[in-house]
Amino acid sequence: MTASIALPRPPRPRQSGKLPWGSPAIYFVGIVVISLMLAPIAYIIIGGFRTNSQITTDPSALPSPWVFTNYADVLVSSTFWGEVLNSTVAAVVTTVGVVALGLMASYVLARYRFKARGLLYAMFAAGLMFPMTVAITPLYLVVRNLGLMNSLGGIILPQIAFALPTTIIILVPFLRAIPDEIEEAASIDGASRLGFFWRMVVPLALPGVITVGILAFISSWNSYILPLFILNNEAAFTLPLGVQAFASQYSVDTAKVLAFTSLSMIPALVFFSIFERRIVGGLTGAVKG
Repeated sequence: MTASIALPRPPRPRQSGKLPWGSPAIYFVGIVVISLMLAPIAYIIIGGFRTNSQITTDPSALPSPWVFTNYADVLVSSTFWGEVLNSTVAAVVTTVGVVALGLMASYVLARYRFKARGLLYAMFAAGLMFPMTVAITPLYLVVRNLGLMNSLGGIILPQIAFALPTTIIILVPFLRAIPDEIEEAASIDGASRLGFFWRMVVPLALPGVITVGILAFISSWNSYILPLFILNNEAAFTLPLGVQAFASQYSVDTAKVLAFTSLSMIPALVFFSIFERRIVGGLTGAVKG
């Protein structure tokens, strides 16, 4: 009998951790889409460095020479900074209200068991089907009856209410994913439900809290329809409404209008660019939960 000799297996090729580049056609389509999205923004920003005669002569040309007086006139304007302050106050208060109320309501829907829990959650989910533009007339009547016309409170309260459905839909999966064993261990250690909420729930749900806070802030900052109906006093104008008023007042000065528009959209662009990963990470966690 001959003994069989086991031959050594050839080594497997090591798999590289790098992802494949993919098809060049996908990159081409992506570049085209990104260019179409960034082109209007770039045109507005660059247009603020031109004069009206340059825009009239050749609307697509670069500034020659570059003019900085349009941006300087806007930056020294008290109207612009007053509208920035109004938008900031409205966005910050709206964000705090949305996060606080949404987190508490989501905690009840996710961790408590009662008969109407499914119905209540369905009602919040149904709120996603009713945008603010559909209810703008009833909102106007309610705000007027409450005596909140021409005040930031008249736009903050409806914004909080209409942001709650999205907030709850995102936060409930986060809170449901917290293991019950953690709550049981906390109760054994003497923590109350409120203590468990502040010490465990809020830190564990922080990615979702940051996500809904960013979405609420950006939505409030860019809100236009509601301030248009509620605010009639220029001293209370938010920045999007101020852009429309400035464009109407300086309709013949196209370059200055472009400069005002550029400065008004830069804060939202910078804020969204900084926290983009937070938004994606929070939404991913909500889907997994």
